[in-house]
Amino acid sequence: MTLSLVQDLIVLLAAGLASALICRRLNVSILIGYLIVGAIIGHGVLGWVQDEEHQLAHFAEMGVFLLLFSIGLEFSIDDLKRLGSNFLIGGGTQMLLVALPLGALLVGFGYNWQPALLISSAIAFSSTVLVFRALTEYGQAQTPHGRRSIGILLFQDAALVPLLLLVPLLTGDTSTVGAILFAKLAFVSLTFIVAVIGMRHVLAEWVIPLFVNYRSSELVVLFTLVSLGGVTLAAYSVGLPPAVGAFAAGLVFNGNRWTHQIDALVLPFRETFAAIFFVGLGLIFDPKLLWQEPALLMIGLPTIILLKGVSAAVALKLTGLPVRSALGMGIGLAHVGEFAFVLVLLGVDAAVLSEMDYQRVVAIAVGSLVLTPTLMKWGLRIVRSNEDEEDRSVHGQHWNSGKRLTVVIGAGPIGGSVGSQLETFGHDVCMIDLSPVNLHSFAQQGFRTVAGDATNESVLRRAGLAEVALVVVCVPDDDAALRVVKAARGMNLHCRVMVRCRYQSNVKKLKKAGASDVVAEENEAALALMRLLQQVKPVADAVHKNDLEQSHDFD
Repeated sequence: MTLSLVQDLIVLLAAGLASALICRRLNVSILIGYLIVGAIIGHGVLGWVQDEEHQLAHFAEMGVFLLLFSIGLEFSIDDLKRLGSNFLIGGGTQMLLVALPLGALLVGFGYNWQPALLISSAIAFSSTVLVFRALTEYGQAQTPHGRRSIGILLFQDAALVPLLLLVPLLTGDTSTVGAILFAKLAFVSLTFIVAVIGMRHVLAEWVIPLFVNYRSSELVVLFTLVSLGGVTLAAYSVGLPPAVGAFAAGLVFNGNRWTHQIDALVLPFRETFAAIFFVGLGLIFDPKLLWQEPALLMIGLPTIILLKGVSAAVALKLTGLPVRSALGMGIGLAHVGEFAFVLVLLGVDAAVLSEMDYQRVVAIAVGSLVLTPTLMKWGLRIVRSNEDEEDRSVHGQHWNSGKRLTVVIGAGPIGGSVGSQLETFGHDVCMIDLSPVNLHSFAQQGFRTVAGDATNESVLRRAGLAEVALVVVCVPDDDAALRVVKAARGMNLHCRVMVRCRYQSNVKKLKKAGASDVVAEENEAALALMRLLQQVKPVADAVHKNDLEQSHDFD
């Protein structure tokens, strides 16, 4: 049994790695590769991973927990307060406009109201993980349409709890015992929320200062994982979904001096288990449904995408977005999220749904997830086309008022200081960095941000590098800086490229690649030390002279 599990896990990870390499080569979303390769190696095609005892599900759940934990880290309770009415209006409208017509349609096709309600509620969910990641990568997370979309997604995450509590009542148990059970679980949920707020305060005031004194990243990682597991287990033990506990753990760690460090340290675990999760979703999909029920994907999938897109667009319009921006982001939300799997699986366990109904929902959900990257690109293209006219006038004002467009590559301590200083000088600054974590604080301050590899042409294009007057490269590795300079100069021949490098020996290479100005840390450190020595020399000479005079007096 153990050998079989290890073998399945290795095959799954190797397949995920291969698909990721191919997707990077083709410049498409890795998620598509994960889902497709999962379907290929599953029992429906090659049968390399059977997982008959569903042991891989535990690893996939860990991926969900870590992804939700990261979302909790990124979005605090204070952010929910700032969303205000957009959180309730947008989220509530979107879910109702999907669940009500779809539920009525299923009843019309002969379903009982209980499974129809459960399926339609599950279909209403979109993927918080995918949309949040896409918005961050495209530098759109802090835009009006980005914030409102995230508000809708967070409403869905919050709605998962009452929906999961509702499942036991759909079994037909409408007796007093069932009502008491529902009321008890609702009370537990409220108590859990209060406990999370209390833990957040205790962590910031007492626990973190205690651990800071040890200055050990190992202790930070261990404490974080133990806390994540503890909160998740606590949620499960009181009858709440473990996924809600993982999200709550992220909220507990949000908004303190550890937040960015924790996200960076947990990143390797998160990405590994996320690969297992998404490849695992591909394993669930049974390709036989493609020819057994072709209408399911040929008619059902487009219908669901259309319904969800229109519903999200209406909801976003009610939050105050322009029509075209709302339509664009509505297309980006027109897919079925990972929480749908959680909800329908619980419905199967409670005998509300049949196994065939479960497979149908999975087929539509996986099909929509495969299309999600393309839908997001189309949607954001519509949003950009709506904003282009405004941007042209704004950019014209920037140039006319002397406010130049600038790109800073590398959001570390030096790059962050440079970007902030340029912003105070009147530059319109766009920050580029590999890590969305490093960009989060700048996005909150109103900077334009783009997460990704600055040697990638599409990343530079999203940052608008072809139109900028100044590029500042502040990456800590000289070889990486050289590649970035070549890519930036290849896109814009007329801008000024300023580069920070570590070693004086690389200055000529960088200038040959196209850098206008190069500042070598090695040289600057030597000059700074020489200046200090010049300041110290008169003092040393005076001391030496005084010692000599005292020596002569003694003689």
